Amino acid sequence: MQSKMTRRLFVGAAALAVAAVAAPFAPARAADATIPIIVKDTTSFYWQIVLAGARQAGKDLGVNVPELGAQSEADINGQISILENAVSGSPAAIVISPTEFKALGKPIDEAAKSVKIIGIDSGADSKAFTSFLTTDNVQGGRVAADGLAAAIAEKYGSAEGDVALITSLPGVGSLDQRAQGFKEQLAAKYPGLKLVADKVADGQATTGLNIMTDLITANPNLRGVFASNLIMAQGAGQAIAENNAQDNIKLIGFDSDDKLVKFLSDGVIAGLVVQDPYRMGYDGIKTALAASKGETVETFVDTGANLVTKANMKEPKIDALLNPKLN
Repeated sequence: MQSKMTRRLFVGAAALAVAAVAAPFAPARAADATIPIIVKDTTSFYWQIVLAGARQAGKDLGVNVPELGAQSEADINGQISILENAVSGSPAAIVISPTEFKALGKPIDEAAKSVKIIGIDSGADSKAFTSFLTTDNVQGGRVAADGLAAAIAEKYGSAEGDVALITSLPGVGSLDQRAQGFKEQLAAKYPGLKLVADKVADGQATTGLNIMTDLITANPNLRGVFASNLIMAQGAGQAIAENNAQDNIKLIGFDSDDKLVKFLSDGVIAGLVVQDPYRMGYDGIKTALAASKGETVETFVDTGANLVTKANMKEPKIDALLNPKLN
């Protein structure tokens, strides 16, 4: 007959054996999880806000969050290589903002065979995202059209006259959607506003400045412009300031940084459509962690867009968007 001590040893050994078998299938603890975030450009203010949100989520959730990205939004091949290298590290999940819709489709499809992929900001030609968090960019374009129409009406008495659109790069999902929403809103609500120029640049602020300068010269009846991202808004705003054209030409930009906020405060530009990039970064990591644990997550999350003008820029909600914490 076995002694009580022998029976206790047997039961303990059996429990350890079961634990050893079960351990490989147990979900990873948050502290063990690595979730890289891959952005389009680590140098711009917008993406620094996204990374700040992701960094804070990592601290709050106990997740290791490598911050990855190219030096330029135009570096498509660089982002593909970064994604492939991130997958090879066997992370719990990956958060990515694709640089280009078509080119990133297949690489994301391939990556998703090994790891959960959470998209933020811009889409890709892929159905493999577990979840996607972004501004509704079509709606963002509509908001820009409404803001431009209001500014023109305030100056000229009605929403009528020639307007233009400046897009930073071709083939970028978020930018194409903003252009779509802008044009649709003009057609639906503002038949008196005529789109006389639809310009596509190369992602450089200097090019935005040159395009805006040419528009001022070539279109004496120009009353408004929508520059659909931060870089183009910087360049276009600089051209407006240098030509002292702010009284006659109303400019709506997209996103914000210190330079654009000053332009807004000084009356150089009429308004900014501002997203919530901090939330994209924070909730991107939070969603990725949940997905890596097998939890159900929303397939699409609209993180919102707000029209900021000189009149509302000091409101607490708007001020928090214009002055996010980066530490």
